[in-house]
Amino acid sequence: MAESMRAATGNAAFGNAASRNVAPGDPPDLVAAHRPATAQRPEPSRGPDFSRARVLVVGDLMLDRYWFGEVSRISPEAPVPVVHVDRAEERLGGAANVAFNAATLGARVRLVGVVGEDEPGARIESLARACGIGFDAAREAAVPTTIKLRVIGRNQQLLRVDFEQDPGEGTQEAMLASVRAALPDSQVLVLSDYGKGTLARVDRLIALGRDADRTVVVDPKGDDFSRYAGATVLTPNRAELRMVVGRWRDEADLRARAQRLREALGIDHLLLTRSEEGVTLFSADRILDVAAHALEVYDVSGAGDTVVAVLAAALAAGQALEDAVRIANRAAGIVVGKLGTAAVTPAELFA
Repeated sequence: MAESMRAATGNAAFGNAASRNVAPGDPPDLVAAHRPATAQRPEPSRGPDFSRARVLVVGDLMLDRYWFGEVSRISPEAPVPVVHVDRAEERLGGAANVAFNAATLGARVRLVGVVGEDEPGARIESLARACGIGFDAAREAAVPTTIKLRVIGRNQQLLRVDFEQDPGEGTQEAMLASVRAALPDSQVLVLSDYGKGTLARVDRLIALGRDADRTVVVDPKGDDFSRYAGATVLTPNRAELRMVVGRWRDEADLRARAQRLREALGIDHLLLTRSEEGVTLFSADRILDVAAHALEVYDVSGAGDTVVAVLAAALAAGQALEDAVRIANRAAGIVVGKLGTAAVTPAELFA
């Protein structure tokens, strides 16, 4: 793949002279001389104008349900706690949570996926539209909407129950048509893969995005990353990367394996999320390490969604890639201090 990087807004948002710490017009030898092996860049102190951002999110849509209650005894039927449920919440989950995070920042977001012709599917649409998210999901009568039900007692998750079934082939063409229609009004295409079957043709979606000269950010799933070849940015976590490249001996081995994978897949950038170690961005000409910002870790569910959403929104708002990575990492450090799938506001992000 050509080393030139596609911009989020049609300009040099991905690799301008400022992001390389080089003055515009420097000759190639000076560019190389200014480029450190591990890039360092100050933290962005002022937030971008997210209202400029237009983000298209495609992927597995879910409804996250939470049952909260008191636990005061053990069941006489089995050695399990009895939860007296006194409150319930519903939130957008999966790719819908990515869309929610981007919309919370102020970005204009369109959401494409698959839901069933049922009450949970209608609920996802209602929650999305209430957040100002454009909703364009294919509906399949034979497949129920994916639900993740979490039971919370004494501020701890006691149980999760999943209701899910892979969508049929009939919805794939409808989804592709929706993406084609939405791409002209989008700057960044996000593909959020939870392995539920919605992105069965992810290669075609990536091709659509790149052919339209859009930045394509992919949050992967599973042990076959060849499906994501040609994406602009791939965002695995440590466990996901380990499934693909194997266990690494040390940091140097990790960096070598990550770069080999990036090159083999023709991916411009690989952003590795590393939990308490922050994030590392692997590119052809540099490696950027950003330390974690978490003050208190309460719940890591949905943190990956936040990273992808904030990264995409920042790029679409015109931020250079390294600045977008730092903003996304900061957002992850905030959201892990919240319960369940949650989002970060601009006020929290740039306080």
